Amino acid sequence: MKESSEVEKDTQSLSPKDFTSDQEVRWCPGCGDFSILKQVQTILPELGVPRENIVFISGIGCSSRFPYYLNTYGMHGIHGRAPAIASGLKAVNPDLDIWVITGDGDALSIGGNHLIHLLRRNFNLNILLFNNEIYGLTKGQYSPTSPQGSISKSTPFGSVDHPFNPLALALGAEATFVSRSMDRDPKHLRDILVQANDHKGSSLVEIYQNCNVFNDGAFERFTDKKTKKETTLFLEEGKPLVFGNEGDLKAIVLEGLRPKLVSINSMEDLPENVWVHDPSKKLLAGILTQFFEEINPKMKFPRPFGVLYKEDRTCYEELMRDQIQGAIKEKGKGDLDELLTGPNTWTIK
Repeated sequence: MKESSEVEKDTQSLSPKDFTSDQEVRWCPGCGDFSILKQVQTILPELGVPRENIVFISGIGCSSRFPYYLNTYGMHGIHGRAPAIASGLKAVNPDLDIWVITGDGDALSIGGNHLIHLLRRNFNLNILLFNNEIYGLTKGQYSPTSPQGSISKSTPFGSVDHPFNPLALALGAEATFVSRSMDRDPKHLRDILVQANDHKGSSLVEIYQNCNVFNDGAFERFTDKKTKKETTLFLEEGKPLVFGNEGDLKAIVLEGLRPKLVSINSMEDLPENVWVHDPSKKLLAGILTQFFEEINPKMKFPRPFGVLYKEDRTCYEELMRDQIQGAIKEKGKGDLDELLTGPNTWTIK
């Protein structure tokens, strides 16, 4: 086994190229997945974790090809089951740095049950949820996050489904780190990925990812320079919630628990009751998740990007370890053969 100084030396010498596999990347040209892959490969050398201790686990979908393209351990699982596989692996080997790669269909449809239980148990791992509001791999059916009225291969007259709000779902599942970023803002995405990995517990990062073949431009209002400043709200801890163009800024104030927009001339013109972001406040994080006009048309607020919520809570694998150690201390290590051939038997006549 390597000494810690040897491991540190090895990890310091790694570069993004060391985390790039020899597999041909088979995403459509222009797909937002390329940007996400690039940012992940960029931060991995900086985490100080040996490659043999990093694992990427995915389900089914375009995003789930991710493990093939990283020179780490990985597993391409079955539809929706990546959280279950990751939970088992983390439970038996808690020292691994585990990343779950999933999409809006994989995580929120067939995998929805697995996702919510992974979040509530709070395993110490990272979940990257690529949200393109469409089923891309199966050629363009609507997904659980597709806006109501979406025209797709499976909804030619428009979807009548009420879509999921992924971050509201995560908060409801008692997630300890809830965040959002986008593929076309690599600097922001990189920062959120680092924060997610630094968090001890289940970190959920919803990433708006453009599918330029089946749902091109779904998030253009958040990425286009002409509209971005009016439609996006970048959250920073301890900073006031302000957005808009220079000379036409808007501050978000709280009247009780009711958010309201106030026009201001400059950052020196902030009202006394301006909302200052505190990601430890769960109730306020819940309000931020409702800044979602497709679901709440009356909420004429910009879409929040950044860390909406985070808290410290003991991880599942630590609680499980302590419970096992406590049982061994009280009852001894135990013997499987003795258990199987012990006095608790019965005869079938």
